[in-house]
Amino acid sequence: MKTFFRIVACLTIVAVTIVTAPADDKNEILKTGQNKTAKAIFAGGCFWCMEPPFEKLDGVYSVVSGYIGGQTEKPTYDEVSSGGTGHAEAIEITYDTNKVTYAQLLEVFWMNVDPTDEGGQFVDRGNQYRTGIFYLNEKQKHQAQVSKDKLQDSGRYNKPIVTEIVAATTFYPAENYHQDYYEKNPVRYKFYRYQSGRDSYIKRIWGEN
Repeated sequence: MKTFFRIVACLTIVAVTIVTAPADDKNEILKTGQNKTAKAIFAGGCFWCMEPPFEKLDGVYSVVSGYIGGQTEKPTYDEVSSGGTGHAEAIEITYDTNKVTYAQLLEVFWMNVDPTDEGGQFVDRGNQYRTGIFYLNEKQKHQAQVSKDKLQDSGRYNKPIVTEIVAATTFYPAENYHQDYYEKNPVRYKFYRYQSGRDSYIKRIWGEN
């Protein structure tokens, strides 16, 4: 009987610890299982075009289109696209760190944007289509800066890389019709993407990679 009460007491302590722990500590507790998940947030112009490259990666659980970096709470697509909220179209990636690393996600990010364009991305113009890496902790911040410096020093571009590296603020998921748009509306998506000039740019900079 004493052993039973000791077990109950221990379980109670563990439960209280989880409930009262700070948010970051809770996340660490929840991540101690076999599948350790993490998040990454990138802005690369039109979020329709940023979903596919990451969703096909082994170890990526989900890619959500949304808005980040502005002042308005719960902004709508019309508000963001008008350029008045300060938000950027972005994607939030949830991934298994045992299968894919943040450094690998950064590589995919750089290969799908024009990081030298400070006025938008391809056919989409305006600050709402800027490129950005929104870090969630100091480790991500460091890795992002190292990858940016490495790319700048590579000589691949003849202009400075202007992609911002800033602390993540609240990420607001976009409306449902924007999620996986390339699957829901494949014809319109392919036409838009071809006309945007993104693919021709990627091929010119990165070749067949």
